[in-house]
Amino acid sequence: MGIEIRELSVADREDLWRLRLESLVSEPRAFGESAEEHREMPLEKFAKRLDRSSEHSFVLGAFDGSRLVGMAGFYRNRNLKERHKGGIWGVFVQPAYRGKGLGRALVSGILDRVRQIPGLTQIQLCVAATQKAARTSYEKLGFREFGVEPRSLLVDGEYIDETHMILIVE
Repeated sequence: MGIEIRELSVADREDLWRLRLESLVSEPRAFGESAEEHREMPLEKFAKRLDRSSEHSFVLGAFDGSRLVGMAGFYRNRNLKERHKGGIWGVFVQPAYRGKGLGRALVSGILDRVRQIPGLTQIQLCVAATQKAARTSYEKLGFREFGVEPRSLLVDGEYIDETHMILIVE
């Protein structure tokens, strides 16, 4: 499998928009955003997630040839008192590509890059209780649980807990 992982740019906005929608449709219990909310977001507003004017916010994509098959995003908190923290969001790999270490490779790519950001000392993420394989992968990368938010998501009448995880990168 010749998978390439690279930072996405505004030129990738339509592919990313479609992959994000696929993630929300196929895994509604894994993400806080709904497919309906995503569909209502104008493409240009969504594309701001790919604005390279900030070195502290980016999205990595996994490509099989020219096809985007996986994604993971990062943001750094902007408030002065919280600039030492950042977060990973939207990790998703298409089902046909799961079990091959692609999600882990995407998150590792983020970690490699953010370890170079001065003053950034911790990375946080949330993982839904339904996503056991993702949680195991994050733990293998060094993330540790620091809390559970009961009933964090409400999807089709079902409450889903989310585990908050942290990685200290000093």
